[in-house]
Amino acid sequence: MKTTRPATARANAAGSALRRGPDRRHFLGSAAAALGAAGLPAFSAGATEIARDLSRHPGSPSDTADDEAFWGEVARAFTVDRTLVNLNNGGVSPSPSFVQDAMTRHLAFSNQAPTYTMWQVLEPQREGVRDRMAREWGVDSEEIAFTRNASEGLQICQFGYDLQPGDEVLTTTQDYGRMLTTFRQRERREGIVMRQIRVPVPAEDPAEVVRRFEEGITPRTRLILMCHMINLTGQILPVREIVEMGRRHDIPVIVDGAHALAHFPFRLSDLGCDNYSTSLHKWLFAPHGTGLLFVRRREIPNIWPLMAAPDRMNDDIRKYEEIGTHPAANYLAIGEALTFHQGIGAERKAERLRYLRDHWANRLLENDRVSLNTSLKPGFACGIANVHVEGLDTAELSGWLWREHRIINVPIGHEECTGLRISPSVYTTLEELDRFAEAVEWAIRHGLPTA
Repeated sequence: MKTTRPATARANAAGSALRRGPDRRHFLGSAAAALGAAGLPAFSAGATEIARDLSRHPGSPSDTADDEAFWGEVARAFTVDRTLVNLNNGGVSPSPSFVQDAMTRHLAFSNQAPTYTMWQVLEPQREGVRDRMAREWGVDSEEIAFTRNASEGLQICQFGYDLQPGDEVLTTTQDYGRMLTTFRQRERREGIVMRQIRVPVPAEDPAEVVRRFEEGITPRTRLILMCHMINLTGQILPVREIVEMGRRHDIPVIVDGAHALAHFPFRLSDLGCDNYSTSLHKWLFAPHGTGLLFVRRREIPNIWPLMAAPDRMNDDIRKYEEIGTHPAANYLAIGEALTFHQGIGAERKAERLRYLRDHWANRLLENDRVSLNTSLKPGFACGIANVHVEGLDTAELSGWLWREHRIINVPIGHEECTGLRISPSVYTTLEELDRFAEAVEWAIRHGLPTA
């Protein structure tokens, strides 16, 4: 059943506050983003100084969620275009200026004499970034490979397991299109069979989700593919429980974490999974074209690399990085993005993203024609939400928001969760979210203009 009303007293209070109109926090949210906030240290040029300043800010994550002065300072790290409203940070996020600077600096050094400066000087420095990423998410550095995006990591796993004609792979009808295409190619080329199950929208009973996956297993099932966070709705699925269920049936589980890592707090070690693929250019704010693949040590020999590696690398996580000549700059600048993430704090970041979601969602839910394909209950979603407006064509509404209001959004046409996918980020202001909500409210009252 779709979410139609706020689930908590706090959400109701937020909705009431919105109806009162602009207040001091709204003002600070806009002013601080442009000018910086009095009482907080001005940002230094480097990620380390910024992280230090942010980490010193007092208050719990919940206390900081609506501190517009603090988030105004965070926003100053970005070079975003404020002539438009970017509510598709789930696709790819802008990187902070110091991440861009680091990448530029490394790239310039690479071009001095690439076979020496890039291959011999910069490339070994990747190991330091590998160590830090592994430490942050609670795994061994020998289990972390850098990829170009989540799709590459997932295809390593999807193509990497040996399958025979007639073998079945199990996934959902809401998994990412590229990953479904990957299995469909194996169907055409190798004669495997992809089976799909449906999960509830929204899914607020983890046991029911596990039950549906287990019910979909047959004697021919050899692999399971699942999302940690579904890209269509922002739904968080119970990874650990499904992985444990898969192990009982001796079936490996491929985990798509494209939208989850650095979005809300968790440790890879706590999920219990044998592999995990994610994009770092989404919620970690790393350079575009950077991703991460985690493969548990014991599982590395069982998954072939997507591009060939020598047999001596059979047990080496780096076999998944054997893609030929590639830039060092992108991957080294991940370090600055990680430092920024640590300075904000994972809990504080997630609380802010939920606060931004509730800000626009609770306001729109006051209208009976609005429903969510996303749960507002804790633990089932975070900063991404999918909103449906009865009586308005989703694609037309999406196009009108862009043409008339310069609001970037994503129309989701999936039959199970039709609506707009809205994903603000840490630099998004309350005023920008109000502009989005006001535009949707206008469309509800007046309808969409005809061409």
